[in-house]
Amino acid sequence: MALSKSGRRARIKRRIRKSIEGTAVRPRLTVFRSNKEIYAQVVNDENGETLASASSLNDKEAHNGSKLEQAAAIGKKVAEAASKAGVESVVFDRNGYLYHGRVKALADAARENGLKF
Repeated sequence: MALSKSGRRARIKRRIRKSIEGTAVRPRLTVFRSNKEIYAQVVNDENGETLASASSLNDKEAHNGSKLEQAAAIGKKVAEAASKAGVESVVFDRNGYLYHGRVKALADAARENGLKF
């Protein structure tokens, strides 16, 4: 029987999480995208705490332009928030999504603004 879209993503997500773990030295940058919004957060899995986050939900500037431009703006914001929290290097968690489109735009913008991964 074929998996649903969410079931497929959950299987991929479990497979990715086996090898990716955010530490205090190198936290995890995780991405969630809905049909309208995009969210990113930098997480230390050892302590279970979020060090920095950004989302397009409450960001008026991010809603100017296309969804790709919105994702790039959030990538820039999360990189700035992470640098304020003292994070330079992260491990990228695409959260079961293909590394394409909005996820790629967010990652590229985060790299351009100082995050290393």
